[in-house]
Order: sequence, then C-alpha cells, then structure tokens
Amino acid sequence: MSGITLYDFELDENCYKVRLLLSILGLSYRKVAVNMVPGREHLGPVLMALNPRGSLPILTDGAVVLSEAEAIMTYLARAYDAGNTWLPPAPKDHGAVTMWLQFAIRDLHAAFFARRLAMFDETGDEVALSLAARRAFRLMEDHMTAREFDRAAWFVGDNPSLADLALFPAIALSRDFGIEHEAYPALRRWMRRVRTIPGFVTMPGIPDYY
Repeated sequence: MSGITLYDFELDENCYKVRLLLSILGLSYRKVAVNMVPGREHLGPVLMALNPRGSLPILTDGAVVLSEAEAIMTYLARAYDAGNTWLPPAPKDHGAVTMWLQFAIRDLHAAFFARRLAMFDETGDEVALSLAARRAFRLMEDHMTAREFDRAAWFVGDNPSLADLALFPAIALSRDFGIEHEAYPALRRWMRRVRTIPGFVTMPGIPDYY
C-alpha cells in the first residue's frame, strides 16, 4: 500500500496537476480534502506545520513532505516513473521540460490569480491579470503551432511530459475567467491530445470537448 497522502482542494488547479500525475502513474494514495475556500483550512496549524507558506497542494510520502505542484510532480516522476517517461533524462529535453515548469509557475501565475478572482471573489486587477494570461497563452500557442509544423504533438520531445501536465490546467480552465479557446487552435488540438493520455482524469470546469 502506498504511503502517499495528498492534501487537496478539488477546485484548485495546482492540486489537480498532482492528482492528474498520480492517476497517470497509477499510484494509490490517500486524499485529505481541505476546505480552502471558504474555510481557509490550509492556514490552520496542522497544515501550516507541513507547509509554512500556507499553500496547497501538500504531499507526504513517508518522511518526505513537499509543497508546490511542480516540485511534487518532479518528485513523483523521479520516485515512481522507472521509465523516465515524464521527466526525460536527456539533457536537452530535461532542460526544456524544466523551462516549461518554470513557465507554469511564473508566466501562468496571472491565469491562476484571474481564475481565483473570478471563482472565489478574491481581490486583484482583473484587466491586468487577463492581459497577462492572454500573453502567456499566446506564447504557448505560438510554440505549439511551430511544433505542429515540425510534426510534433507535445510541448517537449516525442512524448507527453511533465511540461504538458503542468501547462494544461491553466488554459483548460480559462473559461472560468472569461477567456475562450477559439483564439488558440493549436492549443485546442493539444488539449484534445492530453485528454487521450492513459490515466487522464478531469476536474470541475474543464470542458468535455474542445
């Protein structure tokens, strides 16, 4: 039996990234539901002891305690993906995957906050966040358009990787904060491909069809 525990909020896209990878890897785990909104349980003493930054997701695996989705995904890939499918070892592809993980953390943060503003009535500059999210999506669209010209289906290499899983939720959930997908045809085709990955699971807000 797996010793993995995930502290999870169902509507949080970063928690979803980890659930998605756990499902794809076929790993059993214990899910602890956290009332993040409106309950703010992630700021309670138990979870703050695990993650003093006060964010979700949090994953424990025996003595290992990790927070931040991309860090957790990297750990799971190294610990449980014996074939190195999701975090390729070749230096060029490994570096490219890492680059897109950083993009997911940094450039797509505006999309994360725009969705929280729309879904959970948090404060923020709606116009600025939307513009920043659209800029990030345009960079992704241009990349995938160029990749398709080279007959490539995924963000990095010849197979899906952590890059695809980390980037998918922000654009897939963008309708929650008013950004439709019609302007991103390459990303729409890519999103359909992501849905065909064995073990794919969805979450509330992700459309069934693109």
